[in-house]
Amino acid sequence: MQRYFVPVDNWEDNKVSIGKDDAHHINRVMRLQPGDEIICNHPDGKAARCSILVSEPDRIQAEIDEWLKESVELPVNVTIAQGLPKSDKFELVLQKGTELGASGFIPVQADRSVVVWDKKKAEKKLIRYTKIIKEASEQSHRNKKPQIHSLMSVKELVRESSTYDIKIFAYEEEAKSEVYRSFGSIVNDMKLGDNVLVYIGPEGGVSDDEVHLLKENGFVAVRLGPRILRTETAPLYVLASISYQFEELGCR
Repeated sequence: MQRYFVPVDNWEDNKVSIGKDDAHHINRVMRLQPGDEIICNHPDGKAARCSILVSEPDRIQAEIDEWLKESVELPVNVTIAQGLPKSDKFELVLQKGTELGASGFIPVQADRSVVVWDKKKAEKKLIRYTKIIKEASEQSHRNKKPQIHSLMSVKELVRESSTYDIKIFAYEEEAKSEVYRSFGSIVNDMKLGDNVLVYIGPEGGVSDDEVHLLKENGFVAVRLGPRILRTETAPLYVLASISYQFEELGCR
């Protein structure tokens, strides 16, 4: 059953109104008719099975049949701070990271980022990224859409990191060392409901200045296995590992 995220203002009593973009998808792509069912997600994370009452080109009105008792959210809140990579690699991180359960994403203008965003480009990118996250959330039947934050520098990321319970960054020198802090040991220390911030550098990795700054502010350098991962692979490794630990092994 197709799922749609509906803004809070579009819920009234037992009725739900769906706006233009999703109405077009319902009418033109899914070809649903009055009487057909969809799932509507409220911004608070609840989901309802609804029946379509009115179908217009720019608007769908549906009636709530049943509130669903479900949650597929990762029991640990993981925010991925990604050093801006080249090409469309960040879009891959957003899409697959959403499917794997990330709670948020922060684009980071890192020392070794080849890509540089100005304010105008950042605003345009965030509009596109919001759409990618929404579609990936619907496809993977998420209860909540991950948050996409505004572009930050590493210094700004550090200033905003005080609310997180666990802060780590992937550091390739840890993978080369015989004495290292494994990511697995960090995951074993995680508890249900923890807020976790993971910084992944761009293609060139994390600069010496960034390493010093991050460590000074409570970030732990970890290795993500013995191999050097691409920048777009590393966050997916992190999320899949946490999901396996908490959702498959049942380590709660």
